[in-house]
Amino acid sequence: MNKVIYMLLIVLIGAAFAFAGGQPEAASQQEEETVTLEAATGIQSREISYTVDGKNFIGYLAWDAGISQARPGIIVVHEWLGINEYAKKRADDLAKEGYVAFALDMYGDGKTIPMSEARAMSGTVGSDFPLIQARFNTALELLKNQELVDADKIAAIGYCFGGGIVLNMARMGTDIDGVVSFHGSLNTGLTAGAGDIRTKVLAFQGEGDPAAPAERRDAFVAEMEASGADYEYVVYENVNAHNFTNPEGSTYYEKEAEMAWDQMLEFFNGLF
Repeated sequence: MNKVIYMLLIVLIGAAFAFAGGQPEAASQQEEETVTLEAATGIQSREISYTVDGKNFIGYLAWDAGISQARPGIIVVHEWLGINEYAKKRADDLAKEGYVAFALDMYGDGKTIPMSEARAMSGTVGSDFPLIQARFNTALELLKNQELVDADKIAAIGYCFGGGIVLNMARMGTDIDGVVSFHGSLNTGLTAGAGDIRTKVLAFQGEGDPAAPAERRDAFVAEMEASGADYEYVVYENVNAHNFTNPEGSTYYEKEAEMAWDQMLEFFNGLF
């Protein structure tokens, strides 16, 4: 069922998106630290170090220790500045909703970078598809192996740079339940072919996003339709900004940011 809706908060809905099935990256070595929960209540978190192809990465795991049964796991992919406090906050927010969340590290050493380096770093990493596949999949396996994660119920979300990463992981055929892109990069040089995408896709954008003008949004919708993906694309008509979800930023749109978060939660409820 295909549906495209522009909402005033205009929701573009469609169903038809296929992952571009890339070849898995050469096996990455992972030094995994699995968290064993102690008797505790409330939101808990800790950093976890792991390796990919000999390089050190530091992610951030968050969970509600008051929940004893296994629950879905959510990967969080950071903005172009690296694994910052906002990515960790979103992991905490997901833990409050009853998920185990892992904010992965795409740059290495758990670092954030200055704005002056962000375009170059995100471009170098984001355009190397085998590299992002290796780094994402290592973090994915780490999350699946956590004590309180139901490994059969996994999704991923990403912001800006991270939104493009989760869309590309969908294009490359990642076998998880769903991905959510918040103002992510749409046209990355990787295009899904028919049947490639095996996960449901939810994406949000502001209509005035300078990184996603109308022609790029149209190309994204055309790609999703042609690939046969199960997708939903939401474009907020009166949002004239790229990053509209981060309250610490200068272009925060509170109403639309909250609507997008709530719709993501509804999306997860439908998945799990």
